[in-house]
Amino acid sequence: MVLGVSLVNGKGEHLSFGGRVMKNVAGYDISRLQAGALGTLGVITEVSLKVLPRPEESLTLAYEMSAADAVRAMNQRSAESCLLTGAFWVDGTLYLRVSGDGGAVRHTARDWGGDQLPDNENVWAQLRDMQLPFFQGNGQLWRLSIDSTAPVDTPPDNTLIDWGGAQRWLRGEGDFADLQVMASNAGGHASLFRGGDRLGEVRQHLEPAEQRLQQRLKQAFDPDRVLNPGRLYSWM
Repeated sequence: MVLGVSLVNGKGEHLSFGGRVMKNVAGYDISRLQAGALGTLGVITEVSLKVLPRPEESLTLAYEMSAADAVRAMNQRSAESCLLTGAFWVDGTLYLRVSGDGGAVRHTARDWGGDQLPDNENVWAQLRDMQLPFFQGNGQLWRLSIDSTAPVDTPPDNTLIDWGGAQRWLRGEGDFADLQVMASNAGGHASLFRGGDRLGEVRQHLEPAEQRLQQRLKQAFDPDRVLNPGRLYSWM
């Protein structure tokens, strides 16, 4: 959704990248590079975002099922309809959000069944803002970004599945090395999002080629290492 940004780099230069319209494809896609950089490449002063109209109608459907069944259902429904705009599972319940033309939404809801939630937006706002009971407490919280069809290899009672299966949150003590291997085998990566040992690395180990690329980006934007040094990796 990022179309363009303006930022101040580590050399004190005010730079602009991208544009304000969708038909902007010239040059390197520096704008989207800032998403997830955590301020290590520049201090953002302006952002241009793609926006979409609110759908005419939205419904949330809830189903009681296991985590494994939920992953299969998420991927099945994602392939069936472009009206699916949200899918997550927690505490034995799968939530699907259907949005779009009113008639099409109601038809899809009748076809898919499930229980319709009376407060459609509340559960999604709580998920977005990490205010669901699952996220409460100060214990370790791990984030795994993996293939949406990957099997559930984490304890279901301590797992929240989002992004139609592609994002897995895990609560509790865990071995970072083991989680990195599991995430890598599932086509993704793992990070320690909250709690635990913050003095060491908290993000997925990078291969040498990936590490060199990150270092070259850092050198280009912030050669003197004044912008959030160590925020992403200790060697940045």
